[in-house]
Amino acid sequence: MLKSIKVSDYMAASLVTFNPETEMRLAINQLIEMRISGAPVVDDHGNLVGLLSEQDCMKVALSAGYHNDFGGRVKDYMSENVATIDADTSILELAQRFIDSPYRRYPVMRNSRLVGQVSRRDVLRALEKLT
Repeated sequence: MLKSIKVSDYMAASLVTFNPETEMRLAINQLIEMRISGAPVVDDHGNLVGLLSEQDCMKVALSAGYHNDFGGRVKDYMSENVATIDADTSILELAQRFIDSPYRRYPVMRNSRLVGQVSRRDVLRALEKLT
């Protein structure tokens, strides 16, 4: 049954995204306010160019602690080599990818366009629906 469930069935389609030029203080505040651990970074044309995670934000904390510098833009801290997943991938394949990788979330792509984001919790929601 899980084999037939697709990532697109459980992904979050309404996303918080950042522009590479967004100030880090604003991005961190938004992550905290929205209670999310990361967000895709898209350029002015909507192309996925990176991912900003809590771990990336820790670099700002280190810079602030050592250099008293809270500045910078998302592009200075984001991860650029982003692992993505296709919207038609099965939830089972996604679960295996989560087991085999350190990632907590994947941007979801369809025809090379960002259409959502899926997390470990989304896989658990799919599993819960079957019980």
